[in-house]
Amino acid sequence: MVGSENLSFIGSLALIFISAAFTDNVLLARFLGMCSCLGVSKKVDTSTGLGVAVIFVTASTAALNFLVYKYILIPLGLEYLRLITFIIVIAAFVQFVEMVVERFSPKLYNALGIFLPLITVNCAILGISLFMLNKPYNFVQAFFFGLGGGFGWFLAIILIGGIREKIKESALPKGLAGPGITLIIIGIMSLAFVGFSGMIKI
Repeated sequence: MVGSENLSFIGSLALIFISAAFTDNVLLARFLGMCSCLGVSKKVDTSTGLGVAVIFVTASTAALNFLVYKYILIPLGLEYLRLITFIIVIAAFVQFVEMVVERFSPKLYNALGIFLPLITVNCAILGISLFMLNKPYNFVQAFFFGLGGGFGWFLAIILIGGIREKIKESALPKGLAGPGITLIIIGIMSLAFVGFSGMIKI
């Protein structure tokens, strides 16, 4: 049987994931990673590819940055280097993801174009690693926080991509075509996600 402590720990991980994905969605509540979202969310397939890559990079770098910060930067008194250190870790992972995508899915690699290497400067990924420092998480909890944050970004871009595909053939006023209607969609979706705020506090 699973002990009560294990159940409590599993429950806390689930709450961390849900909180990062919904109540504190990095794209729709924090408005981070907007540039990649606007550029890639024209189609569901490209949105899915980039979203999966972001989940992998965000979860991995959140966990790694936790270890680097706690066991290297803090003992050496180098906390002020956290920003540049986090960027280096993220850049290394993005290079790895880029090589994997190019090797196993050239079509997706060509579809994503410049936006795949731009994950390096995706402020959503860096933001999640920095937000993590303000929370009393251990290594496993930091990983689930990054996983939830990446999933939240993935969910948002998939929804936006689906809506943009549906309205692609619609007759829109000239001033709303392209980024205009996309920003309105994001704004309306943000209102829905902000409604989750305060429901879960981790």
